[in-house]
Amino acid sequence: MAANTQDFSTVFKDMMNSFPVDTKAMEDAYKTQTSLAEKLSNVSLSAAQESAQLSAKWADETLKKMQDMTKAKDEPADYAKSMSDFATSSAESAAEHMAAFAEIAKKVQTQTLELMMAAGKDMSEDMTKVAQKASEDMTANAKKATDQMTDAAKKSANAK
Repeated sequence: MAANTQDFSTVFKDMMNSFPVDTKAMEDAYKTQTSLAEKLSNVSLSAAQESAQLSAKWADETLKKMQDMTKAKDEPADYAKSMSDFATSSAESAAEHMAAFAEIAKKVQTQTLELMMAAGKDMSEDMTKVAQKASEDMTANAKKATDQMTDAAKKSANAK
């Protein structure tokens, strides 16, 4: 009974060989993707570094201002003035630093958009190449299958 069972592994192997995969296109797509990932990582790491530097600078400036505020004063009113000056300079500093953070974010947004636009163009070109290659392969395989069927039909007709 086992001898009459058709070996489907051979059938599937032959079928898969009839539809070859263009590994070059896959490799190109992989390289495009990894290149995009690397560029996006560089953008985000650069932004994180700039943000960290800005935060450290802001903290340093704030601590220096606090040192001035905590110095001993001759008059009680000088303490109130010192606290008022600290609050005013802190508010000004916050506005400046928040604007700097916004610039970093704007730069990241611009760079990311540029990378995504370029990647979209690259991926579109890659997909077009893959589709054209697949179409050519499918057409060639269909023609080959048609020719084989025609030949088999002719042989069958001639044998009668």
